[in-house]
Amino acid sequence: MLSYFIPTAKGLAPLLEVELKEMGIENPQQMNGGVKFEGTLEQGYKVCLWSRFASRVLLKLSEFKVLDSMDLYLGCSNIPWETHFDVDKTFSIDFSGTNDEIRNTQFGALKIKDAIVDRFRKHFDERPNVQKRDADIRFNGRLWKDKATIYLDLSGSPLHLRGYRTIAGEAPLRETLAAGIIKRSGWQGEALLDPMCGSGTLVIEAAMMALNIAPGSLRETFGFEKWKKHDQECWQTLKTSAQVYGRRAVNQCETRFYGSDLSKDMIEIARKNAQRAGVAEVIEFSVTDAKKVLPPEELETGMLITNPPYGERLGSFSDTITLYTELGYHFKDAFAGWNLSMFAMDTELLSCLGMRAGKSFKFFNGPIECVLKNYRISPKRSAEIVEPVTPAAPAVKTKKNSETSEPINPWTMGQNESVTEAAEDSESELVFKEVQQIKPAIYAEEFANRLLKNLKQLEKWAKREGVECYRLYDADLPEYNVAIDRYAEYIIIQEYRAPKEIETQKVRRRFLDVVSTVRYVLNLPDDKLVIKVRERQKGRQQYEKLDTKKQSLVVHEGQAKLLVNLQDYLDTGLFLDHRPTRLLIGKMAKDKDFLNLFCYTATASVHAALGGAKSTTSVDMSKTYLAWGEDNFVENGIKGKHEFIQQDCIKWLQHAHEMYDLIFIDPPTFSNSKRMSDVFDVQEDHVALLTSASERLNAQGEIIFSNNKRGFKLDVDAIKALGFYVKDISQSSIPEDFRRNKKIHQCWILTKHTD
Repeated sequence: MLSYFIPTAKGLAPLLEVELKEMGIENPQQMNGGVKFEGTLEQGYKVCLWSRFASRVLLKLSEFKVLDSMDLYLGCSNIPWETHFDVDKTFSIDFSGTNDEIRNTQFGALKIKDAIVDRFRKHFDERPNVQKRDADIRFNGRLWKDKATIYLDLSGSPLHLRGYRTIAGEAPLRETLAAGIIKRSGWQGEALLDPMCGSGTLVIEAAMMALNIAPGSLRETFGFEKWKKHDQECWQTLKTSAQVYGRRAVNQCETRFYGSDLSKDMIEIARKNAQRAGVAEVIEFSVTDAKKVLPPEELETGMLITNPPYGERLGSFSDTITLYTELGYHFKDAFAGWNLSMFAMDTELLSCLGMRAGKSFKFFNGPIECVLKNYRISPKRSAEIVEPVTPAAPAVKTKKNSETSEPINPWTMGQNESVTEAAEDSESELVFKEVQQIKPAIYAEEFANRLLKNLKQLEKWAKREGVECYRLYDADLPEYNVAIDRYAEYIIIQEYRAPKEIETQKVRRRFLDVVSTVRYVLNLPDDKLVIKVRERQKGRQQYEKLDTKKQSLVVHEGQAKLLVNLQDYLDTGLFLDHRPTRLLIGKMAKDKDFLNLFCYTATASVHAALGGAKSTTSVDMSKTYLAWGEDNFVENGIKGKHEFIQQDCIKWLQHAHEMYDLIFIDPPTFSNSKRMSDVFDVQEDHVALLTSASERLNAQGEIIFSNNKRGFKLDVDAIKALGFYVKDISQSSIPEDFRRNKKIHQCWILTKHTD
């Protein structure tokens, strides 16, 4: 009997132990990093050929006590290496473990190499060569405390390299881990579908299990084939038997397998991998979006099993949350009655599915700790996935960062507010009780209380004023550092980037709390939720592009219809806190020539035109946003004298000759755009800006000047010296949904007098 150690990945040892017993191996025992057993050489070969979970098969050659490097050298010198390989063969050493004397694995491997080389020199007066890659024979040394164990590696290259996958794609699962996922999913041989199959590893491994195809039968070489004690006849018998049985099983298989992916290239790779694995006849591949995939018509039930992309693969954690949320919504709708098994980076991501798991298992995908959760998708919606009946239109008052036209980030503002009061009126109390009864696994009660309170306070205001785009929540509670905006039936959740010193898991947990709670409290369909991550922006950085979905939504503000884009940019094309100012411009602009500097998407110009302005001129550096402004004019059917100019506003003022009756100026806090001739700072440069603007203003004309720089001080004396009356309208220009922050922006009307 020979002694073996079978290493495997974390989380797979229990499955490996059961597998070895099913092979007829007696008394396998789990130990740190794998499973050990006593068996014959044939059984060692059988593990190489048939194990789906083993990483390697190591045959023990010697074990001895090691207190220092000399003990390691002497112990290895006593091993008869010449009986295992010839001097003309190459070899390699893998070494793991340290103790007080041997503190480096490379040093440990070096001492074993020295012992091997010296023994060959002593016996044959020549030495074999070391070769790290593609060596003829591999040995493995493991040091644990004061004991060293030396193994012959029968497998050679790792056993997860089955031989069918030549191109794996981005962030692939190892085949051994894929087999473990399938085993833990509870799959019993029913139809299996992977809607994000990538290179096909999960569905191919499942098909190989169903057909009882030996995973090692596709490999070209094993480590033992150049071992001097290799029994070729025994090995050939095992391999031939496995290959013949596999070919017969394909023709008898009744189980169907389905793999789909959004990438046409990955599906082509998956097809080729399945062909090499010998299972292409039982797998149907298709190019389909996972959020749109449907079960085959002939199937009433089956198994969904998949490994969705991690945040790192999608580009952002928010993208991952959105994906998981949409997948949960679609799976519950399209795959009622099916079983679902999801392998993900952490359990919190899986909470976005909106379902309660039956069983969960911990695995490691390389160094990344992951979780597998199994679900039963009920044919009828059960309590844990039924969404509550809640008010139709939420509204809220909040605060905003006046420096950057973005909500305040409580991580950096040092707030300490803690509010836990529940809603007071009977309707809100009823909603809260309903949510309490059927709340999701990830649910923030304190945050829900505040959200419901905001609903109560601002719902009537929004309906009375006809406001459909407004701020619902803006970091009211410092623990939940998000801004939530409503755009008609859509909700946007904007997460702020927390400082580096804040623990990442804590930040992610809280954000998941918010997403899950918003969905349930607002009774929000998943396709109406938009999630963004934003950092504190400077100047025009808020206009940076995020996506290219190009999905526009028409919203109403007063008599204006405005186009917003909820997906593609950090901001949507509409600054919500300037709503009263835009409405005021509409009233002031009748029969006037109107100039809009730093116009963004020209929403103020739309209001001016609809209010009866004789003409409008909109100036901005961005071609994209000027085109957006023109689309806003088309949407409202505005015709007449309306001009859009792409240029640096400051430079344009210096050369302009036209005169205006009303000018709106809402400059960035700071800008160093390459298209500007100089760096602009609103505090340092506002007097010069207003001086240039005053030269384009008719007698008794008016300038509406606004900015959102926190701590901005208007140089009143300098402005008066230009011939203006100055009226501060900051408080009246702040809308109801931003009343929590009195300093969200500042706004003045400057009226030019004639004396």
